[in-house]
Amino acid sequence: MPQIVTFIGWHNSGKTTLATQVVQHLKDDGYRVAVIKSSKETGLTFDKPGSDTDKHRQAGADSILFVAPDQMVLMAKNSNLPLTTLAHRYFPEADIVIGEGFKRADHVAKIEVIRDAGELLRSQVTGVIAVATDQNIAGDYIFRLDESRAIASFIEKRFLPDAGKDEGKLSLLVNGATIPLSESGQDALTGMVSDFIKSLQATDDVQEIELRIKLKRP
Repeated sequence: MPQIVTFIGWHNSGKTTLATQVVQHLKDDGYRVAVIKSSKETGLTFDKPGSDTDKHRQAGADSILFVAPDQMVLMAKNSNLPLTTLAHRYFPEADIVIGEGFKRADHVAKIEVIRDAGELLRSQVTGVIAVATDQNIAGDYIFRLDESRAIASFIEKRFLPDAGKDEGKLSLLVNGATIPLSESGQDALTGMVSDFIKSLQATDDVQEIELRIKLKRP
């Protein structure tokens, strides 16, 4: 499953500029990169020249999912899925998913982009692992806004040391959070589901199975 890092910050903080630069560095280093962007605006035109999503595409992102209150592109209705579920469902083959926005996302690492040293988001949200700013702010992992290369290297070292290695045959998410399974646990669950599918005789060539279960509340 892909790693996830999202860039957060107030409006006009420079999130898109910095995120697209980091995407380009990661692509240049050979990683498979997808982008998921969040917006509070409605009625936006997707991927028009000069738009944020167009900038990500020009930076070389393999895939882009644009999320707004009224739509998702692939032009799907926004079902309010958490960022982790969106990343694992739509981009399972990516090495990393770079988010933009999603400051309230749980179980997601965040890099805060700060242009004005006023109210800091890191005091309001969880998961902030680094800050990019030209302001005089103290803390660990503080980068300047023009240090996109250093930020990309920070992401590589922290999240991508094993990129390209086999992570196992099965991924399990519960309420958007990844549940780690041992190799024997993966084998047992894979065998059980695979045997059930074969018993249905739906196809003679089963190579990949996607199973989603929504439990009724008591």
